[in-house]
Amino acid sequence: MTQVVPERSTPDQAADVVLLAVPASGAWLGVLRTATASLASRLSFTLDEIEDLRIAVDEACAILLALASLDAALSCRFTVTQDALTVDATVPIDNPSSVRLPTGESFAWQVLSALADDVAAKVENDLVCIRLTKRRPSQPD
Repeated sequence: MTQVVPERSTPDQAADVVLLAVPASGAWLGVLRTATASLASRLSFTLDEIEDLRIAVDEACAILLALASLDAALSCRFTVTQDALTVDATVPIDNPSSVRLPTGESFAWQVLSALADDVAAKVENDLVCIRLTKRRPSQPD
């Protein structure tokens, strides 16, 4: 399922939101990497920044696949603003109390932190979400 939803909180804070849900299987990660690259290119990220974000989304989704419920869907919410791309990757889980998210010391978290400007993870109800934000560098005047 793919859906594009314009979000307009204020005229100068306009955002486009793309919602994409795929089966929680490694076979579908290529679709999410391609969507990530396409949306990042709209913000004029460099090729290296686009590749960094693709790798970060792939790593975040791989973490989530290991936690996902059987036959779950992996949902990605891509929020595109004038200066940033935020990706919220989410999967349903069976037992929230037993979920162990990666910590700042883990290799996976170090990779995510190196590739994205902001990284956060949370468990809420029966969902686990990893949020990645990559900001476009300031353009010289």
